[in-house]
Amino acid sequence: MYNAFFGFQENPFNLSPDPAFFYRSLQHEEALANLIYGVQSRKGFIVLTGEVGTGKTTMLECLRDYLYSQRIEFAFVFNSRITPADFFEMLAYDLDLRCGKSKTEILYALNDLFLQQASQGNTTVLIVDEAHNLEWDVLEEIRMLGNFENRGGKLLQVILAGQPELDRKLDAPNLRQLKQRIVLRCNLRPFQESDTIDYIETRMEKGGLRHQKVFSPDLMAEIHLRSQGIPRIVNAICDNLLLTAFALESPTASAEMLDEVTTDMRLEWPGRRLRARPTNEDTSFSQSSQFTRGD
Repeated sequence: MYNAFFGFQENPFNLSPDPAFFYRSLQHEEALANLIYGVQSRKGFIVLTGEVGTGKTTMLECLRDYLYSQRIEFAFVFNSRITPADFFEMLAYDLDLRCGKSKTEILYALNDLFLQQASQGNTTVLIVDEAHNLEWDVLEEIRMLGNFENRGGKLLQVILAGQPELDRKLDAPNLRQLKQRIVLRCNLRPFQESDTIDYIETRMEKGGLRHQKVFSPDLMAEIHLRSQGIPRIVNAICDNLLLTAFALESPTASAEMLDEVTTDMRLEWPGRRLRARPTNEDTSFSQSSQFTRGD
C-alpha cells in the first residue's frame, strides 16, 4: 500500500520468512555456516534454538535454498504436532518414496534411498521446525533414524529447530540417548542495538530505498528498545510505522507515531511507562517530541 509513496519496489518488512531479505548478522551468518557444515560433514544431529521471532524459520529457508542448489534430498516437517504415523507419512511424501504407508515399508524405502544417495557421494537431510512441540515418541523415532550410517558417516542429517523449550526437553533423562548424538548446537539471540539499526536499513535498501531518511537514528534506537531486538517485532513495528506515515502523507516517521503503533500492538518493554493516548484536541504528530523512556 505504501510502497509507491516511499519508493519501495517491494515490501521491506514482510513478516513471511524470505531468504532474499535474510540479514547476515554475525550470529546468523555463523549459525547458517554451522548448519551447512553439519550437513556437508555428515555430523548427524544438529539443534537450532532461539526465542520466538529471532529468525529460525528464515534460517531454515536459507538452508533449504542451499540444499536445492546442491540437489540434496531433504524432508521438511513444518507441523510438529504429529503422531509417529503422521511423521513417517510426511517423510515418505517429502522424499517421494514409492512405498506403502506402513512404518516397515517406509523404513525399508528410506534405507534404499539413503544408500543410493551415499553411493553417489550425497546425503539426505531431515529438517524439523517447531521441534519443541514434538511428542516424546516422535523424538524417539527420530533418534532411531540416526542409526542409519555406514563407514563414511551418518546417512541422515537431522536438524531440529525450536524455541528454548527444545533444549530443556532434550535435557530430560528419557532423551539422554538423543542428547548424546547432538554434535552441533546453534542459538539465535535478539539483536543488539547496532544490529537492529543495520537490520532496518538493510531491509529498506533491499526493498528498493537506498539511503533511507524515513526513520531517524534516534527513532531506530527506540524501535530497538521497544522490540527488545526481536526481528519479527521490528518488522511489525516498522511496517505499521510506514503505514501510519503514509496515511498522514508524511515522508518521515515520528516518535508520536511510534507511541501509537506500539500502544496498538500492546507491546511491553523494560522501563516502559504508560502514557495517555492523544485526546481529541491533540491529534497532531509533531516531529520534535521526545521519546518516553524509563527512569
